[in-house]
Amino acid sequence: MTSGDYYVGLMSGTSADGTDAVVIEFTGGKPTLVATHFAPYSDSTRAAIQALTIAGGEELTRMGILDQALASCFAEAALRVIEEAGIDRQSVRAIGSHGQTLRHHPEGSHPFTLQIGDPNRIAELTGITTVADFRRRDMAAGGQGAPLAPGFHRAVFGRPGSALAVLNVGGIANVSLLTDAEPVLGFDTGPGNTLMDLWTQRHQQTPFDRDGVWAMTGAIDPPLMSRLLADPFFSLTPPKSTGPDYFSATWLEQHLSALTTVPAPQDVQRTLLELTAQTVAEALGADRPEQLAVCGGGAHNGALLARLASLMPGTTVTTTEPLGIHPDWVEAVCFAWLAARRLEGKSGNEPAVTGASGTRVLGAVYHA
Repeated sequence: MTSGDYYVGLMSGTSADGTDAVVIEFTGGKPTLVATHFAPYSDSTRAAIQALTIAGGEELTRMGILDQALASCFAEAALRVIEEAGIDRQSVRAIGSHGQTLRHHPEGSHPFTLQIGDPNRIAELTGITTVADFRRRDMAAGGQGAPLAPGFHRAVFGRPGSALAVLNVGGIANVSLLTDAEPVLGFDTGPGNTLMDLWTQRHQQTPFDRDGVWAMTGAIDPPLMSRLLADPFFSLTPPKSTGPDYFSATWLEQHLSALTTVPAPQDVQRTLLELTAQTVAEALGADRPEQLAVCGGGAHNGALLARLASLMPGTTVTTTEPLGIHPDWVEAVCFAWLAARRLEGKSGNEPAVTGASGTRVLGAVYHA
């Protein structure tokens, strides 16, 4: 990674609220944020994404249309963040676009993952080489295709002699364990914001429960909590990954319908917050790190961070900002970093994390 190289990173997470866009410059081999931009989706685009995460009629047609519509959104976000950076687009070596995940099924005889947002269109509209489709090569090598962030987390946040965990709380929560030991470890712990957001949208008509305020008006419902924690995913040993098509509204409704008494909406929300916190704490186990640095939308949920701190005595819970990257932009920076790795022919996966048979260069290149 040559100093002075600019890259754009684009991330559209499982919350489906919009596109995170960053411009980074490599300084001494490490990414430095130059500019950031968030482009929210319209209500209709968000609804179209959410509708495609579950089975339904005319799926292929709807997916094809959305594939192109999201590519246009991604291209516009890339051009906007380049403008805000005050640099010429010709100075951007590449765009790294994660795409929008619609399905992630790492299990079975034919595992697959699906992200849309046509990189051909991004390259055409921006005039910038675009790198995309980062997950499927790892899957082809026997891996889960996720999480891909642990190698990046180690490269930018790792500190010799420290025991640090980086927790990304997007729709799904995933953790990277960064110590002096090799190899780096990481895995999905389960739902992050996805269930809390779905429940808030249904009962509060707002996109999310800001700072966990509504959740903290309720109480944990033990029967519901017991049922949720009994899901077999939580007892799996890594490598493991999942998606919002698994921890979905249907998944939650099935557990609620099995209860003798359905809890009040605020009690369900409090239970969902506890589910995220407990599954993270339990996944980290008794040998917990000195510091837990949180990124993603969940980094803004004060109630969640407080609960994590309570469940993990002896661990300092912060965001990633003291480590050098604001929590809102970590994932977008990661995919800019992965694009740089791809163009330099360097591996992007961590086999101990994903379960792949070896390191692989990730991503397909779509030249301008």
